[in-house]
Amino acid sequence: MKTDIEIAQETQMKHILEIAKEANIDNSYIEQYGNYKAKIDLSLLQKESQHSGKLILVTAISPTPAGEGKTTTTIGLADGLKKINKNVIVALREPSLGPVFGIKGGAAGGGYAQVVPMEDINLHFTGDFHAIGAANNLLAAMLDNHIYQGNTLNIDPSQITWKRCVDMNDRQLRFVRDGLGGEKNGVPRDDGYDITVASEIMAVFCLASSITDLKNRLARLIVGYTYDGKPVTAGDLKAEGAMTALLKDALKPNLVQTLEGTPALVHGGPFANIAHGCNSVIATRMAMKLGDYAVTEAGFGADLGAEKFLDIKCRLADLKPSCVVLVATIRALKMHGGMDKSELKNENLEALEKGLPNLLRHLSNMKSVYNLPTVVAINKFPDDTDAEINLVMEKCKKLGANVVLSDVWANGGNGGIALAKEVVKLCDEPNDFSFSYDLDNTIEAKIETIVKRIYGGSGVQFTPEAQEQIKKLTNLGFDKLPICMAKTQYSFSDDMTKLGAPEDFIVTVREVKVSAGAGFIVALTGSIMTMPGLPKVPAAEKIDVDENGKITGLF
Repeated sequence: MKTDIEIAQETQMKHILEIAKEANIDNSYIEQYGNYKAKIDLSLLQKESQHSGKLILVTAISPTPAGEGKTTTTIGLADGLKKINKNVIVALREPSLGPVFGIKGGAAGGGYAQVVPMEDINLHFTGDFHAIGAANNLLAAMLDNHIYQGNTLNIDPSQITWKRCVDMNDRQLRFVRDGLGGEKNGVPRDDGYDITVASEIMAVFCLASSITDLKNRLARLIVGYTYDGKPVTAGDLKAEGAMTALLKDALKPNLVQTLEGTPALVHGGPFANIAHGCNSVIATRMAMKLGDYAVTEAGFGADLGAEKFLDIKCRLADLKPSCVVLVATIRALKMHGGMDKSELKNENLEALEKGLPNLLRHLSNMKSVYNLPTVVAINKFPDDTDAEINLVMEKCKKLGANVVLSDVWANGGNGGIALAKEVVKLCDEPNDFSFSYDLDNTIEAKIETIVKRIYGGSGVQFTPEAQEQIKKLTNLGFDKLPICMAKTQYSFSDDMTKLGAPEDFIVTVREVKVSAGAGFIVALTGSIMTMPGLPKVPAAEKIDVDENGKITGLF
């Protein structure tokens, strides 16, 4: 089997203007970035039209090193819908350089279900992440400069919450001491870096509905507190105008294509275990405006990406999904059942049975908590046996769930036709979509509801520091915001070693902070970090370029 990058590089791409035409986008709205990438002017969203396509969310079981293929399934489903003559647009997140060079690899799909140009999308693309990092670091520079120049806002350097960022996994930058070298070189203080996708700028960028909304959200960003405990915002520093200037072009969605020429919007990309894990609201709305079916994804498992898509993004952007696709692999379920990765090629019905509760809990959440029509997509691998596939199908059907075998990795859109037909059927069913918690509840109650209803835990323990932070945020009037849980992606619990569907566990919330620009409260659990590190053997070691500029080893 060829590698993903070999398949992508052998594909004869269509000119981006052909893709725009297929998506019914007039050339006047297109800003080309070469022959195969373009940005779409935001004025297209203001174009008068009553059209609004059906929104399909693709999510997955809790991830394992064996892989689930969520992005691959999302792309293959879109190609499958196109195969049955549906007008479809796929909307995805942009990959972060950190995972690309780290352990996860690229995020443009896989096999014969990819978006292209794969190398561009996984690397610099159209520069959106660079703009987000620049806006983040401009605010940090203006904040420290204000303190150095006299500090008229009375900012307490020990209560600064804003960090600089870089789009790279670099554990060395988690904790730094800066402003050293004497009084002409800044004010010394303890500091640190986040990865760009964990920056609140990324969350703001992905939740903004327009340039004006973006600027208003940026102005509300809290960068720290005064000596008497009052929040200091980017607006107080008069930074929002310059930050918006850096982001105005990045805010336009990026148009690319799948291997089969299906129009794809790839835009924004907050981490799902740290931030809210969804592509931009603007891209999602544009996909719904242009297509009869808009297929999108949410990061990691349904306890993270889907929960935040539904409880945060849909709530804040007034979106209603028509159905959910829950992706699972036999391989990953066997790992949840205790099987070692090196043994996954072997049939093991016992391990599969032990791992199935992970899938069934996610499925129950989508159907019973959010009341959404849901289909399980078994993402087929060559080593899966008929007995293993039949076992998963049988267990899902006992729950009254639809289940379809998806073979898009090997067969592209043709392997997604059965899934596409099931999705079309589910989209026509009535659904009574609801959120998992009420915004009027306290911060503690909302967190506890997520832990009990979505994760299956028995309760929450708040550290003394988190309790003080909750009290402070409640007094400041932020207690009615939705919750963004920062948690390991590998488990329903806050302990990454508890695979499957653990029960009777307590989630420890160690820190609670407000993302006032994004409009949610972040609850950090366990040992979750906002700056990942590289593995012992980074993926970067395998990437190379030949004398003709051809990249190899990217994925």
